[in-house]
Amino acid sequence: MARLSGVDLPKNKRLEIGLTYILGIGLHTSQQILKKLGIDLDTRVKELSEDEVVKLRSELREYVIEGDLRRRTSQDIKRLQEIASNRGIRHKKKLPVRGQRTHTNARTKRGKRIAVAGKKKVTK
Repeated sequence: MARLSGVDLPKNKRLEIGLTYILGIGLHTSQQILKKLGIDLDTRVKELSEDEVVKLRSELREYVIEGDLRRRTSQDIKRLQEIASNRGIRHKKKLPVRGQRTHTNARTKRGKRIAVAGKKKVTK
């Protein structure tokens, strides 16, 4: 099992798919990396030689991935909150940030429904 940037890649997957388990690397980026290094896309993770693993590690140092990417994202959100931009305020209130409607949808962001007691009918 290959371990790259703190992530164990699944042994039986193709390498181009296995690289996508690393946060910040998608399918397109993994294909570009493998093409640049001259590694076949159909290679399985378990078939990697030690030399290829070293090449991959050195190439991945050029990308912002895993912990650095998480840190950068959280810093960006904190900055928006500190300058009190609309997006920052919506992050603080845990509401959708990108203009989606919240009147009826956004259940995953707003949480479970809370029952509100209605008015009692007056009986005559």
